[in-house]
Amino acid sequence: MRGEQGAAGARVLQFTNCRILRGGKLLREDLWVRGGRILDPEKLFFEERRVADERRDCGGRILAPGFIDVQINGGFGVDFSQATEDVGSGVALVARRILSHGVTSFCPTLVTSPPEVYHKDLLATYGPLDNVRIVTLAPELGRSHEVIRALTARGICVSLGHSVADLRAAEDAVWSGATFITHLFNAMLPFHHRDPGIVGLLTSDRLPAGRCIFYGMIADGTHTNPAALRIAHRAHPQGLVLVTDAIPALGLGNGRHTLGQQEVEVDGLTAYVAGTKTLSGSIAPMDVCVRHFLQATGCSMESALEAASLHPAQLLGLEKSKGTLDFGADADFVVLDDSLHVQATYISGELVWQADAARQ
Repeated sequence: MRGEQGAAGARVLQFTNCRILRGGKLLREDLWVRGGRILDPEKLFFEERRVADERRDCGGRILAPGFIDVQINGGFGVDFSQATEDVGSGVALVARRILSHGVTSFCPTLVTSPPEVYHKDLLATYGPLDNVRIVTLAPELGRSHEVIRALTARGICVSLGHSVADLRAAEDAVWSGATFITHLFNAMLPFHHRDPGIVGLLTSDRLPAGRCIFYGMIADGTHTNPAALRIAHRAHPQGLVLVTDAIPALGLGNGRHTLGQQEVEVDGLTAYVAGTKTLSGSIAPMDVCVRHFLQATGCSMESALEAASLHPAQLLGLEKSKGTLDFGADADFVVLDDSLHVQATYISGELVWQADAARQ
């Protein structure tokens, strides 16, 4: 916790000559940071009668909230589904390497595995079950509604996926507390006009009033056809959450790599279960997904950025501190050029990655 007195005495940074994403719009305003949080400059001027200690010229670039990846299975040779005695170093490695892609927060994800693997990984490796934020389950399975209610009571987000559920089963799961769909279109029944299955939740009129259903999309150019991206976005734009579903082969190049209990073959931008043509996760980082999503859907730049920041924060109930540049939020943000390539990444107002430095 940051004390008010300590924050008041901290250095004030003013980011100028930039466009900041706030309230769904890119605004030509300065961004003020102190004590790791976004600062309201009016209070600084009129209540404290202070000015910035340091000004940083952003060269007209975009400042957007840091990207949040809620489904990443690993990367750079690290597999989150493999229990090790030093899992912290693996998570830290991935956290460092994805800074260049604008990701400032992420949920390490365990892929579908035998029950004993979950028990071993979660208890022996990742610690208390209180650290679990999202659980994916198939709503057609027995006792699923009992499980959904128990998980949501503990503050855990329940996601529907890896499922052959029809629409009614999916709707019933939402009434029990489910709020997310795991990588829409992938690992579920194909859309059918008489029963659209889980996909039908995007336009269902049989959901709790005021409930927003969020859904993950792997916009890597491989997992989802651009037309399907457009259909989903136009049907329910406010629920779309960009995810990478990245596997340990992210950043490693072509060849054979492991993912949980599987061996995968990477060929270019595609990863298959070895010996098959079954897709097995993605090797596209988040900034690539943001750019592809923007190009494929023709949505606004603001919408593409919010799909990777605000929406995942809302899914996790963190929208007051993450996924936003509103006053009081954590100063986690990314500096982008007009083509949405990452130029710099900040966490708590501290520069943690810069393109120019990486090229030196």
